[in-house]
Amino acid sequence: MNKKAFTLVELVIVIFIISLATALVMPNLWNSGKRALKSEAKRISATLRYINDEAVAKKRLYTVTFDLDSGSWGFRSEGESRNFQMSRDVILNDVLVPSLGKVSSGEVIMEFGASGPAEPITVHLLAGEDAYSIQFNHISGRSKVHRGYML
Repeated sequence: MNKKAFTLVELVIVIFIISLATALVMPNLWNSGKRALKSEAKRISATLRYINDEAVAKKRLYTVTFDLDSGSWGFRSEGESRNFQMSRDVILNDVLVPSLGKVSSGEVIMEFGASGPAEPITVHLLAGEDAYSIQFNHISGRSKVHRGYML
């Protein structure tokens, strides 16, 4: 018997490997929006802390811009500039600043001077039903990321 065919054991092993790979990959595909949302929130938080620290340490003016219509944001100073585009699943929902109130469209421009920004900043991100809030404390120069929509 010299027939060339797969045995039942070989077929079962191949099906097991495919099933295992599918089980490992599928949850990551389902949660990609949630992971992108958390990642964007952390990136904005870290950037706001960096800008504050640099502005205070170098006594240099930094300008942070949130463009809610295009879903982009960035910062600019003398000799340094960065722009970021939100991930495809993440929406820059609104920015809350005491002097401006809740801004849901257009641009929000904040200045970070030698003593940091003049007022606190809250940024809200959405991805489907999930939300994250980034709250920047202008007094301490620190920011926190919260799951959910925080005022």
